Amino acid sequence: MLVQAAYATATKTAALALIEKAVVTATGELRQNGKDREAALQQAIATGYKAKLTKSLSEAKLSKRLFETLAASDPNDPEAQVALAGWHLEAVHDVGSMIAGAMLGARKKAGLVALDRAVALGQGRALFSGYAAMLRIVLDSGDIAAARTLAEKAANGSAPTQVDKIMKINAARLLVPLRAGDGAAAAKLAEQLLPFGRMAK
Repeated sequence: MLVQAAYATATKTAALALIEKAVVTATGELRQNGKDREAALQQAIATGYKAKLTKSLSEAKLSKRLFETLAASDPNDPEAQVALAGWHLEAVHDVGSMIAGAMLGARKKAGLVALDRAVALGQGRALFSGYAAMLRIVLDSGDIAAARTLAEKAANGSAPTQVDKIMKINAARLLVPLRAGDGAAAAKLAEQLLPFGRMAK
């Protein structure tokens, strides 16, 4: 549901409906088994997505706490690390470092540390390096070399899940402007390839 909401939904209303279903499902699974890590991750991601679409400060802060708890409970879980990285870096990108830091506690440095850790722990999965490539180029259109290295890794990476497959395809697309050395075009494309990037404004 969350992958569909983030990458295959045209409107905010439709995306929020899927996100709400994901929250209900994850919450129910956690009631049955409070140690269900996958359900906890889905709950955290859904909360973060809801915050992004509704601009809710309370939901954003809640999702940060959920991501931090997951990352702290297993520092070697790349999915928790990439989710935490995305929270910090997308907040910085969306509203700027100063506002994101003051209102949400988002930090670019913390996000980049978690992002690099996710890639290192990701065992070659396209999700981690592909997402990292997109975040790095939207944050800094001059960071072409790092973004290209990550996109190359993603395009040649493994894709065991639906979101990995999406990232693998998107990384190959992103490589076109990156190989041409056009950071501005790459950043613009990456904006569209990130979660909710193609949603009607």
